[in-house]
Amino acid sequence: MQSIQQKKLPTRKRQWGAERRTEPLPMMHEKPSTLKIAYSRLAIVLTIVLWIMYLISAILRQFFDGPKTFSFTIQAVCYLLIVTLLTFSALMYLVARQGALQRFSKHIRVPRAELDRHFSEQQPSITVLVPSYSEEPEVIRKTLLSAALQEYPDMRVVLLVDDNPHPSNPAVAARLNATRKLGNEIMKLLAEPRTYLSNALYQFDQQYASTMSVTQATIMELAHQYAQAATWLNTLADKEAIDDHVDIFFVEQVLKGLANELHLVGQALRTSCQEGVLIPVERVRQLYRRLVWIFDAEVAIFERKKYASLSHEANKAMNLNSYIGLMGGTYLQRETPDGLILIPVARGQKGDVTFPDSEFLLTLDADSILLREYCLRLVYFLQQPDNARVAVTQTPYSSFRGAATRIERLAGGTTDIQHILHQGMSYYGATFWVGANAVIRKRALDDIAETEWVGGFEVRRFIQDRTVIEDTESSIDLTLHGWSLVNYPERLSYSATPPDFGSLIVQRRRWANGGLLILPKLWAQTRERKHRGELVSRTEILLRLNYMASITWASFSLIFMLAYPFDGRLLSPFVVLAALPYFISMASDLKYCGYKRTDVLRIYGFNLILLPVNLAGVLKSLQQALTSKKIPFARTPKVKNRTIAPLLYVIVPLLIVAFSGFSFWRDVQFHNWTNAAFEGFNALTASWAIVSYIGIGNALADIWHGLTDWLYVEVRPKTPAVPSDPALALDWRAVLYHGNAKERVPLSALHTATGSYQSASNEQKAPASDVSSTSTKKMRAGFGLLDVSLLSTKKMRGVGLLNAYRNQTGGSQSHE
Repeated sequence: MQSIQQKKLPTRKRQWGAERRTEPLPMMHEKPSTLKIAYSRLAIVLTIVLWIMYLISAILRQFFDGPKTFSFTIQAVCYLLIVTLLTFSALMYLVARQGALQRFSKHIRVPRAELDRHFSEQQPSITVLVPSYSEEPEVIRKTLLSAALQEYPDMRVVLLVDDNPHPSNPAVAARLNATRKLGNEIMKLLAEPRTYLSNALYQFDQQYASTMSVTQATIMELAHQYAQAATWLNTLADKEAIDDHVDIFFVEQVLKGLANELHLVGQALRTSCQEGVLIPVERVRQLYRRLVWIFDAEVAIFERKKYASLSHEANKAMNLNSYIGLMGGTYLQRETPDGLILIPVARGQKGDVTFPDSEFLLTLDADSILLREYCLRLVYFLQQPDNARVAVTQTPYSSFRGAATRIERLAGGTTDIQHILHQGMSYYGATFWVGANAVIRKRALDDIAETEWVGGFEVRRFIQDRTVIEDTESSIDLTLHGWSLVNYPERLSYSATPPDFGSLIVQRRRWANGGLLILPKLWAQTRERKHRGELVSRTEILLRLNYMASITWASFSLIFMLAYPFDGRLLSPFVVLAALPYFISMASDLKYCGYKRTDVLRIYGFNLILLPVNLAGVLKSLQQALTSKKIPFARTPKVKNRTIAPLLYVIVPLLIVAFSGFSFWRDVQFHNWTNAAFEGFNALTASWAIVSYIGIGNALADIWHGLTDWLYVEVRPKTPAVPSDPALALDWRAVLYHGNAKERVPLSALHTATGSYQSASNEQKAPASDVSSTSTKKMRAGFGLLDVSLLSTKKMRGVGLLNAYRNQTGGSQSHE
């Protein structure tokens, strides 16, 4: 059998200092020792005590040792506020970490036999929704297979393709066609083991319909079936192409991991026969069903942009909402001048298409991968009587190990740290839905659904799309309606991490945007829960507040700390001591997750160069608050080559280093040693981050691109002349369908004057992407990072010119 290493064909050059380990962390968290939990509590106490001591020293210094000038007083107050906010965020880290350690120490895994027993008695349906936009088919295929191979009895996997259904670019069209074929390809792939094992289960049921005991031959036959299934999975794994560390993970952990477990069960069955132990009939039936369930998923494809009656808003939330709103209904398909529309029919009547309903939903990003038993364990958790009001459960995703670049490795480290913090937030009831994956009770989404009518069609919003962090806002909506959310304390899901600085900018800028807009909902939720008589702990409120707003105050605080020359007397040793428990704890957590303790210093520099990115996201939130205009959801680029970073985000880190170096020199000249140490540390760590994570060559290339991009002239294609004869311009279908509307019926059809409007039917006949005749393009690398919110727009049928422009170029769109 050919090894993984022999087949490996890397497509991205591995950097020095990248990660070599490809084996992920165990599914089960290591149980922390009593001493580790005690140290965690001590860190919290020390942080609070040292902050109080700093507060006292600052007040005493102001009234007794300070110059007692107005300028010094203002500096002291501002510095105290900055230190307090940063210390508060550090304290919330320690509190969440303490909650995670408590959960890890108490978690006991449900035995596999109990899961099999439970699902043999009840088999709730689940629909896996995989929103996708401009993803590579191979990336989607791995995600769909990881979902389809879940050991679950009643599962339907639906790929929600959000690409322009009629692309004019041949390469884009070829990719879309390959994506559309994935459903049938996976169904055909699974057909052989599904048919074979279903027949085996049928024969067993026929043979033991009324018999209460099995023979050794039957058990040996079952062991053979498990061995056959394991062999099939191993054969599939050996055929997989290995291009990067994600492919290695898919082969080793999804395909071969499942094969190894089935092989182990087969060995256990054979050993039981050798010992003369006969397994009960019902248990044998459960084991047969388990095999069938693995290969029994249905995989389908859905494209909302084929239907004019569905929302075409360019974000992941509305892609999900469009399909969820159709579930449980039967519809007629009708052609209109605007395109195909869906008309609901009454229950019991026949229609053209039916969308099956389900009790649970699983939302899964197209670049995420699930481990076996994800659905089984999380749905089992939701079905326990104590969890009847839990709306969402998930395992916050971990990062794929073996990153080829230094920045992907470090960003993966922050992802794994966030996994721990999210687990800890559940300990205090402060869980937030992390959108990469989650099992959702559909009834809970029905509770928070909002309905509006757009163009005569009903649009239901289950997941809010007001902000680009729709999962965070939906978490508040669910708790406002009396539901709760819980993170399942295991590692069962993984998601891709941006491999270069350009793609990381897009992701982190989006993460920094929207938290401030949701804060009013947090206060409303708190008041409503208290009004219902629920106990809302202060710790929960503080954790939620920190989660949504800490990027804001941390960004502005760092700017003041870096830019303003505070009096050196304000920097007390207590400030440094209060920060030590935070940094020591994070270093310990990094080591726990398989990284280096010294990575805590690299993360500090990493956050410094991300300062302009976070600040841009915060300013976008303020812009939306002032204008009430939705911010386009920028999709994280997932490309084999490097994504070009915008000029601003490359220049500002260099300015941070330059200014920190200048401040260091100035403070040394004035013997302001404490400030000099701080500025020197910032200059050193930020310089290291620029060299390691952006790269000197890449930075120069991005700067050159940013400086010269404006030299390229936009080429506007010639617009075809409008017929001078009004009768030729009249589209009778548009007139009868829309009536006399200037946006829909050309003015040239109503007046003798020549107009520039095209008929709705003419627009429908042309592919949506062919609006390039009225748009402009720049043929430049890295174009996907252009802020399309600055482009002019023009009203069109169904989807606006801006949406079509995004579809054509792969610009701002959802689906991280």
